[in-house]
Amino acid sequence: MFFEYGKGPNRLIELDENGKVVWEHKPPSIAVIFEVLPNGNVLYAYGGKPTGVREVTRKDEEVWNYVTQCPQVLGCRRLPNGNTLLAEQGPCRAVEVNPKGEVVRVTPLKTSHEGYHLQVRNVHKLSNGNILAAHEGEGAVREVDLDGNVVWEYTGVENAGDAQRLANGNTLISCGTQKRVIEVTPEKKIAWEFSAKDAPELNITWVSSIQLLKNGNLIIGNFLRGQEAKGAHVFEVTREKKVVWKWADHDLIKSLTTVRVLGE
Repeated sequence: MFFEYGKGPNRLIELDENGKVVWEHKPPSIAVIFEVLPNGNVLYAYGGKPTGVREVTRKDEEVWNYVTQCPQVLGCRRLPNGNTLLAEQGPCRAVEVNPKGEVVRVTPLKTSHEGYHLQVRNVHKLSNGNILAAHEGEGAVREVDLDGNVVWEYTGVENAGDAQRLANGNTLISCGTQKRVIEVTPEKKIAWEFSAKDAPELNITWVSSIQLLKNGNLIIGNFLRGQEAKGAHVFEVTREKKVVWKWADHDLIKSLTTVRVLGE
C-alpha cells in the first residue's frame, strides 16, 4: 500500500501480490503518511483546510476524524493505548488525542525551520514516553521528553521524512534527497548505511519512507520527484545491502511517498 503524490493524483493505493490494484482511496487534501491498523482500517493525516487525521475502512467509511486548528498536519501514529499522535505544523508540536477527540497532551517540538509545511513529518512515541520526530525542512531528527526538552538529536540530513528507534537503541533515518538510509548510534556514529551508490540501477532519488520487516530487511520508498518513469518506486534490501526485490509501474503511478508491505 502506498500514497501516490507528486505529478500524479494524490491517492492511496493497495496492490495485491501480482501488482493489481485492489483498493484505491482519495484523501480530502494533501496526504503523504499513513498507517494500516490491526483491524485493517487505515489512519492518515491530511493537510488541507481543514486539516487533521482520519481513520477509514477499506469500504471508504470514515470511522474517526480529528480536525486541528493548526495550518497543516502530515504525520500521525496510533498509539498502543488507543490514542492518536499528531505531528502539527505551525506551531510545530506533537499532540496526543484520545478516541473522543479530546487533547490529552501537547509536546512542543523544536525546529529552526519557519515555514510550517516542512516543519515535521513522522513522529513516534518511544517506550520511555519521549517523542521522536523527523524535521524535514531543517534536516534533523530529535528526541524530546514530554515537556519538549531535547534529549537527543541528529542533524545534517536532508528532507528527513521518518526516524525509527530500533531495539538495539540505534535510530534508523530516511535521509530524503541525500539518497540514503542510515542507522546511527546514540553516540551519533553511523553504524549502517545504504545509498544510491550501493545500487545505481534503482535510481534512488528521494528516500521517502522506511519499514523494518520481521526478517530484518528494510522496505524503502523512493520518491521519484523530477525522475518520474526512471528507476524503482520501492525495494527491499538486506543488511548486507542485497536488493531482494524491487517494484515499479510507471504506467500506474508517477511517484510515491509512504509505502508499506502489509501483514508485517
